[in-house]
This record gives sequence, structure tokens and C-alpha cells, in this order.
Amino acid sequence: MREILDELDRRYRAGETVAVGTVVSTFRSAPRGPGASMLVAQDGTVTGSVSGGCVEGDVYELGRSIIASGQPVLQRYGVSDDDAFSVGLTCGGIIDVFVERIDADSFPAFTDLLGSVRAGEPVALATVTAHPDPAVRGRRMVVWRDRADGQLASSRMHDAVVDDARGLLEAGRSGTLHYGTDGERRGEGMSVFVNVFQPPPRLIVFGAIDFASAMARLGSFLGYTVTVCDARGVFATEARFPGAHEVIVDWPHRYLAAEAEAGRVDARTVITVLTHDPKFDVPLLEVALRLDVAYVGAMGSRRTHDDRMERLRETDLTEEELGRLSSPIGLDLGARTPEETAVSIAAEIIALRWGGGGGRLAETRGPIHIHEEHIGVRKS
Repeated sequence: MREILDELDRRYRAGETVAVGTVVSTFRSAPRGPGASMLVAQDGTVTGSVSGGCVEGDVYELGRSIIASGQPVLQRYGVSDDDAFSVGLTCGGIIDVFVERIDADSFPAFTDLLGSVRAGEPVALATVTAHPDPAVRGRRMVVWRDRADGQLASSRMHDAVVDDARGLLEAGRSGTLHYGTDGERRGEGMSVFVNVFQPPPRLIVFGAIDFASAMARLGSFLGYTVTVCDARGVFATEARFPGAHEVIVDWPHRYLAAEAEAGRVDARTVITVLTHDPKFDVPLLEVALRLDVAYVGAMGSRRTHDDRMERLRETDLTEEELGRLSSPIGLDLGARTPEETAVSIAAEIIALRWGGGGGRLAETRGPIHIHEEHIGVRKS
């Protein structure tokens, strides 16, 4: 839903009623994951996407009817359905899309939800997507780590969903929960989709060089909050790095240690060391490789890498910690320019995040998308 929030806010503040379709479950090679959303306005305007173009036409028509009726619908699309090819989902996957009406009367907590998302405060939206009682379907709760806004049909439902939504919130993962009709842990009949909004993950780029400028632009495009850091103030300027959210002049190892101490580095953080200068990168990597982060990569030739590893082994880093280093950085794409190199680095980060092999899809067999339960990586 994140990609439609600004448009939803604009329509909401204008007093309009809209329909929102959200992917709540996926199976096999689904084109988009849970949380992908599409907004249909009363004037026919569409924002966002639930399938990359496969079923948008049908969701659009559902949205138009739900604006009028107010009754939410959970709709499944996939090759197992008789109408699969008529609506265009020919990729072999299955998606469940929940389409609901949203306006100020039906969702008074939206303003608080949006405020938390924009402030970077972790928050989750729990919505009942299936229940035998039509009056329960579509009920919502906004859940924070320390509070909740909204009430389901019973206190048992409420308590179960709040507890489980907070679990997903801590894990940083959206998903559908299943309960008995009164919130029983062992039962069926009620499904609740929990849409988790975590602050964007961080990409910290060390080294104010031309490769860093390209990496900052690409990182921002991929949805990271990008910081560029270098001790040399003449090079570390906002004018040279328009793609970064912030540019810091400080010794890299000192800055990273302070950020970690302040709790601003977490398991989703990506660190790229592009300095290839021992006086910067060795002290920095000594700090970085001890942190619980998603990725640490360092630029340099193989000779630079060998020299760097010798220096790092002189510290008290363990072999396990040294093994976390991706160096030389990036995938073997034959990259030459700063922009191509940034793509190779981003490709390695994506492959490690989702368990990809980095080879050509044309030369592989089996599913294109690896299901999350089959990979031991963190989701951001």
C-alpha cells in the first residue's frame, strides 16, 4: 500500500471515497507480493498496481462497484480459475486480492497510520479479509508496538490479532493470519491481512567518489534511505551527491560506530565501502563486520582485496566475521562505468537478499521467484 499512500491521502483529505485493491496472498510465480495495492477513484483514475498489468482491468471494475456498494470482496486470480486467461494472469501464479472501500467515515485511523509511516515509526494495518459474518469482513485495526486503534467484533479477536500483528511488525513482514471465527488460535473461518510499514532500509555508502554517486542514485531508486560518508569535506558535498538523502563529513569508522550505538543500524542495513584506501576501509570494516547487517561489500582489485584481508586478519576479527565481507564487490557483469558498477553491486545485494543465483534466467529451470519460506534471508 505504500506506493498509493500519497494519492490516498489526497483523496481522503478531499472527502472522496475510493476503492483499494491489495494483494493479500500469493502462490507460485506471482507477479507482485503481498501489500501491492491499486487505488480506484470515483473519477475513474487509477494509481498503483496489483499484478504488473495482468488483472488490473478486473480489479478496476470490482473497485468501481465496491465504491457504490461498500461491500468488500476477496477475489482470487490464477490459472486454476476458469476465467484466468480472460483476465490475463498467464504467468502461472495465483494471487488473492482484497478490494475495499475507504473514506473518512470508514477509516478514521488513516491519518494516524499515515503520520507514523511518514515519521518512520513502525506500524501495521490489520484488515479482516474473510469471515462468515459480512459485518466483520473489512474491519480494520492500526497496530503499533505500544498501542492499537480499532476494535474487532470481540475482545478475543482483538487480542489475538494485536499480538500476532506485533510479531509481524517486529519481523518486518506482511502476511495473512488465520483464526477461528472468534479469533481462536486453532480454527478456521477468519483471515486477517497484516500490512506492515517499516521505515525504508538504509544504504550507507562510504567514499565520496564517482562510483558512490552512481550507487547513491541507484540505492535511492531501489527504496533505500541513502547516506554518503567521507572524511574529506571537499569531496563529500550535497552538490556532488544529489541522489543521497544525506551527506556526512566524518571518519567512516567513527560515524558507523556512532550510528550503530544510536540504534540507527539494523539487520536490513546495507554497507558499501568504496574508498579502497587502507587508512579508511580497514578501520571501517573492522566495525562493519561485527554488526548484524544485511550486507557489507568493499570495492577494489583482487590485489587490493588480498592486502585488505591481510590487514583485517591482524585485527581480532574472527573467520566467521571476515566471511561476511563481499569483496571484490558486486556480481560479474563485466561492468566498466560507475553506473554499470552500481548495477552489479545492487544485483549482488538483491541476489543475496532473495536467494538468487545471479545467473541468466534463460539458462535456468524451475520457478523464477523463490518463495520466502524457502530462503534463509531477511526481508526488508
